Amino acid sequence: MEDLVRGRGIQVVSLMHVGGDGWLKTLDFVPRSARHFRDIVQGGERADGSNLFPRAGIPPSQSDIVLRPRVRTAFLDPFASLPTLVLMCGHADPEGNPLPASPDTILRRACAQLREATGVDLWALGEIEYFLGKRRDESDIYGADDRGYHASSPFVFGEGLRRKALALLADIGVPVKYGHSEVGYIEASEAGGVIWEQHEIELALAPLPDAADGVLLTQWVLRNLAHRKGMRCATGPMMLEGHAGNGLHFHLAPVQDGKILAIKDSKGQLTDAARWLIGGLVQMGGALMAFGNRVEDSFVRIRQAKEAPSSIVWGEFDRMALIRLPLVATDEAGQVITPATIEFRLPDGSALPHLLLAGAALAMITGRDTVELNELLDRTSVTLARQGKAGKVERVPRDFREVADALERHRHTLELGDAFPVVLLDRFVEALRS
Repeated sequence: MEDLVRGRGIQVVSLMHVGGDGWLKTLDFVPRSARHFRDIVQGGERADGSNLFPRAGIPPSQSDIVLRPRVRTAFLDPFASLPTLVLMCGHADPEGNPLPASPDTILRRACAQLREATGVDLWALGEIEYFLGKRRDESDIYGADDRGYHASSPFVFGEGLRRKALALLADIGVPVKYGHSEVGYIEASEAGGVIWEQHEIELALAPLPDAADGVLLTQWVLRNLAHRKGMRCATGPMMLEGHAGNGLHFHLAPVQDGKILAIKDSKGQLTDAARWLIGGLVQMGGALMAFGNRVEDSFVRIRQAKEAPSSIVWGEFDRMALIRLPLVATDEAGQVITPATIEFRLPDGSALPHLLLAGAALAMITGRDTVELNELLDRTSVTLARQGKAGKVERVPRDFREVADALERHRHTLELGDAFPVVLLDRFVEALRS
């Protein structure tokens, strides 16, 4: 690490971490010596936890916490004016233990709880949808709503920025699957006004803590690139009612001993791990909206149902289902080239990825412990529902109070192994009800 600093002429070390509001934070240093650099990297630095985690009940009189760098996450800041080394951090309390209020701690505790209860880990990837906005000029003659999916230049203006983002993400260690333009397009309402164009970057499967960090780093890269280009980048769930909104779908894959498990067995039946995950998400999807659908526009997106799920059902291929089993890509010989995943389609661009993925991991435990799991899966199958053979299909919550009710019903699952602090869930419920 010190050789890297000397060789690259590093002048600034930046500790980057996730605050209680879900945004990336930074604490910058100018190392005075090799010893000072080692102290920063190995020991981190103290910070004010009451300001970083205002919902967690940390009193100002006992608010000192410690940022703990993870050396394996180090990357060079592609946007800094000075050579800057960035390290992602977790948080520790004054005794050196993982800080309960930290989103990073919550997610890692949920992962540990899932592994202990089931022997299975979860990996995930996020689909980051975003709108780019810029002033319309005479060259902008091609855009059209609902016709932008996989469009190529010159029919989209954001192609170059998207490709630059893909390359930068690879450089800083965020694994990427692909990127493309999306369906959304909003014409300027007046001459010289702002036009908005939608794109998507899909990441690659990674352990849940890395997957959550990857979402925030992708949004960070996109906002910085847009700012440099004089554009605006918007990830919120709804730009304009009646138009496509921004989802933040997550694909989830059970993993055991480092191997991604199949979703279906050789007879085409769901494997146990898949059944547990689907059953848990069907039951807890509404509660997870507390972390995945957090603004009023979240409900606008659900109500207008433009590829946003409105009912609590699961099924293969169906993009209107809450939980979807996507097509598994194979080569000409029938060999799988892309691992099978279970897609959770409810979250949107307002999501807190660490808390949302922590909830998904704990939901899998609920699925495993469900006594009548087969009956539940039949009752919520979109295929059986269309054939009139399933039970009454429930709708997803349509306002904050309904989300609060769902969160109250399932908070015991979120508190397993002290993953989610009680006081934090109390604050979420209070905020939803207000």
